[in-house]
Amino acid sequence: MNLWVDVARLATAVNVLILASLAILWGRNYAAMRSKHVLGLFVFATFLLAENAAALYYYQLDPTLSVWFRTAVPAVAWQAMLALHVLEAVGLTFLAWVTWD
Repeated sequence: MNLWVDVARLATAVNVLILASLAILWGRNYAAMRSKHVLGLFVFATFLLAENAAALYYYQLDPTLSVWFRTAVPAVAWQAMLALHVLEAVGLTFLAWVTWD
């Protein structure tokens, strides 16, 4: 089961990095253009970044939950969480590619 935990943490860390870079880019674009569309993208990235940062904290650093995630969560639950994190990473990668193109 530790494999599921490690891959989910890795996918979440990738999501944090992608979202941080997108939030910085969209924040700069909003400061330059003052477009509501860019503001919406910036707010979206900021909230999703906060969600992924919290998940990464709970998976890795929280003294109670990190142990619980490693020992008591069934493998099927980890497989579901892993699928969600990986799908999110794929979607964010595509969004970053479209944004930077």
